[in-house]
Parts: sequence; C-alpha cells; structure tokens
Amino acid sequence: MNLLTGIESTDLFGGDVPPAVLQLIDRTRGRGKDEVAAVLWTTVLSYPRCLPPYYLLYKFHANRGELGEAQGVATKALAVAARQASLDSDWCAVQPGDADFTIPGPGRFWLFTLKALAFISVRRGERAVALKLIAKLRRLDPIDCVGLDVVEALLAQSGSR
Repeated sequence: MNLLTGIESTDLFGGDVPPAVLQLIDRTRGRGKDEVAAVLWTTVLSYPRCLPPYYLLYKFHANRGELGEAQGVATKALAVAARQASLDSDWCAVQPGDADFTIPGPGRFWLFTLKALAFISVRRGERAVALKLIAKLRRLDPIDCVGLDVVEALLAQSGSR
C-alpha cells in the first residue's frame, strides 16, 4: 500500500497529503537514486511543514546506508512535528501526557520519528544514545504503538557482535 495515500498515512500522519506533494513524490517513481534524492529534498524544502516527505527522505537515506543524512533529516522532522504537536523541542523533556501518542497526527509522527532516530543510532553504533531514546520511547509509549520491539531486537543483536 502507498504510505502517502493509504491507511498507514492516516494512522501515522493524521491526514491527507496535499496534492502538490503527491505530484512531486510521484515524480520519483522509476527514477535513479540521485533524482529521487533531489525530488525528496525539493519536496521537504518546498513544503517544510508537511511531515510525510521528511519520513520518505530519512527512510531513503537510511536504506542507502547514509545514516548521517538520515539522522539529520529525522532530527529536522522531529522538530517540525514537535512544533505542530506543541511538544517541547528537546525530546528529553517530553513527558507522558504531553500529547496523545496513540492517535494519528503530529504527536504520533513525532513518536515514530523518535523511534527512527533510535534505529539510526543503533545502526551507527551509538549504543548509549539508542538506549536513551529507547528508554524515553518506552515511557511515552508503554503499549508500543510504534513497534519499538524491532529496534530493541536490532540493539540486542548488535550487542552480541
């Protein structure tokens, strides 16, 4: 299913993606990696308050092993989502009850992006950072709406190497 137009989009982002953003994203289909990166960056810069392109861009970089770039984009996405969800700009200061992370919208996207940062930290070998992020995620999402088990399994696996 298309993340930007299907159930996943509504569950994660809390609404429809603007048609102009969809048109830009559609231009990435069948393109080379450099063109995809250029279109995604153009979309993020052209629509800086639209959350889905940030997700696509940090996932794109992470999938290519460009973890520094992925971390940078995810950090920007976290800041944009924090503003939209009226959360503290410092993720360490966010507390349970600051937002309802179980409902679609910027708060849930913020939580999902925090998970992405934990995943990226594990892949970068930043174990202490990953552990701190995971602990925060467990406090904010005790019922695990965002699937933190995958990150914890990756962390456990990386610790056994």
